[in-house]
Amino acid sequence: MFPLSINAWVIIGLSIIAVFGIGYGRYEHNNYIAFKAKTEAIATIQEAKNDSIAKQQTLVTKGIANEYEAKLSAIKSYYGGLHNASSGSMPSLSNPASGINESASNQLLACASTTQQLVSLQDWINEQIAIK
Repeated sequence: MFPLSINAWVIIGLSIIAVFGIGYGRYEHNNYIAFKAKTEAIATIQEAKNDSIAKQQTLVTKGIANEYEAKLSAIKSYYGGLHNASSGSMPSLSNPASGINESASNQLLACASTTQQLVSLQDWINEQIAIK
């Protein structure tokens, strides 16, 4: 009935399955290699973008820090006549004024410095958010 024995047909069938299996494995391997290359290209582009963003953030930080220092220096020089100018650093907070007409110069300086710090921090956050 069959010109070949059952063992021969089994061997032929298994050989055909093996050939198709090897072909499918090669097909999936090629897809994997293409996926890997595409992913590496995307990663390279993203790394370049991340480096650019980091440099922009550094420039913004330096710019805001320099601007803050300049404004803080202006505040200290403005309020410098109201407190002991011989001190090199910002004085600690003084007690509140005990009378109606007394000036709390140290508190004015501290308040102005804190306000400038908060304004500069808000500027820094807004500029950092704008970086894309």
